[in-house]
Amino acid sequence: MAGVFDIDLETEEGSDGDEPELGAEMELEPRGNGLEPVGHYEEIEISESSVNNGPEHIGPHCFELLRVLGKGGYGKVFQVRKVQGTNTGKIFAMKVLKKAKIACNAKDTAHTRAERNILEAVKHPFIVDLIYAFQTGGKLYLILECLSGGELFMQLEREGIFLEDTACFYLSEITLALGHLHSHGIIYRDLKPENIMLNSQGHIKLTDFGLCKESIHDGAVTHTFCGTIEYMAPEILVRSGHNRAVDWWSLGALMYDMLTGSPPFTAENRKKTIDKILKGKLVLPPYLTPDARDLLKKFLKRNPNQRIGGGPGDAADVQKQPFFRHINWEDLLARRLDPPFKPCLQSEEDVSQFDTRFTRQTPVDSPDDAAISESANQAFLGFTYVAPSVLESIKEGFSFQPKVRSPRRLNSSPRTPVSPVKFSPFEAFKPGAAGEPMELGASLPPPPEGTAPLPIKTSVGAKKQKGGRGRVPR
Repeated sequence: MAGVFDIDLETEEGSDGDEPELGAEMELEPRGNGLEPVGHYEEIEISESSVNNGPEHIGPHCFELLRVLGKGGYGKVFQVRKVQGTNTGKIFAMKVLKKAKIACNAKDTAHTRAERNILEAVKHPFIVDLIYAFQTGGKLYLILECLSGGELFMQLEREGIFLEDTACFYLSEITLALGHLHSHGIIYRDLKPENIMLNSQGHIKLTDFGLCKESIHDGAVTHTFCGTIEYMAPEILVRSGHNRAVDWWSLGALMYDMLTGSPPFTAENRKKTIDKILKGKLVLPPYLTPDARDLLKKFLKRNPNQRIGGGPGDAADVQKQPFFRHINWEDLLARRLDPPFKPCLQSEEDVSQFDTRFTRQTPVDSPDDAAISESANQAFLGFTYVAPSVLESIKEGFSFQPKVRSPRRLNSSPRTPVSPVKFSPFEAFKPGAAGEPMELGASLPPPPEGTAPLPIKTSVGAKKQKGGRGRVPR
């Protein structure tokens, strides 16, 4: 039941007029300045002349293509080796985007700039690192660390379910990453196994920041419908306004997925899945420990004000839960704790953790022959970037891998991915009456007065993906 969706949820109050939405169709003004850098940064005026004013001029010629790691409608992701200048011989992931396909829609431009700005501004042990960004006449290039351990999804697919100790480790690292994003006013909004990568040592890294929303601090809310259905919080679905609490619902859905083999609310189609999220009863398997059951109930409160992490304490409240009582958070942040799984890699170039559909392809960066107009090119001013860490040694290595996978063997229903959803006045979604009321927490507040029911419409021409889960790859 996979499909591409787009939804325009701009209301009269203009609550979210500059919101980057799912997938390819975005309608937002490009963001010029992005986030303020934090931590120890060397301030650089981002321009071609200032960034490339040394002996090394960063461009495609600096990188040797090794493997294809993923493909999407906007370009490819390659494994590459740097062949000249700083970091010669190092392995990276190179994400290549075609300007012509992005610039024709302001939403796509905003999506790309938001991802690049957040990657520049946010540095954390459990968030993928941006090393370089540069552009040519027709393409944009993001050079990211190469996360050779592959997707956490792959581990779940192999294991079926995780033991609680294993799930606890991954959930702990994700909690610190989400807490860091929230401390900078960023909500993630697309937490799922496909967006969580493992580095060569087995530690997690969050990737794919195209659905993030910036400047959501205490008291602020936003209204865009975005995410992946099975992991989306109820307040997103009913469009009552949401904040960082949505990420803790998603973490609860991910925790349930890890411990049982599928997210908590799934059905044979999108409408029924949404109905279950809004009204269904949470069923907890009897084999879960009391601590796990307690935390799942707190994460999956329908009222965000009652949800664990939804208060002022945010991640700190989550960290205090008994489920995490054996975690030494300082050691975890310093990556002194051994991951439950260490990828078996033969070399730095090993791509055994990635889909062979891509890795067996001949890596070719197609000719840059689709130059765009000068006015359209103005949207990409300031894209060029060199990370301060380039001046130091790169300690580990990957990036995000855009693709859609089949459901895991224990998953009881197909994924219903949302890449964007389109507002249609002719196909209003009306929750069915079959779902049982959930026993946990109070119900959600009603949508804002005058808000139309949430309509869902499959975009014309959307490709059906076999058992797909997750957004359609860019």
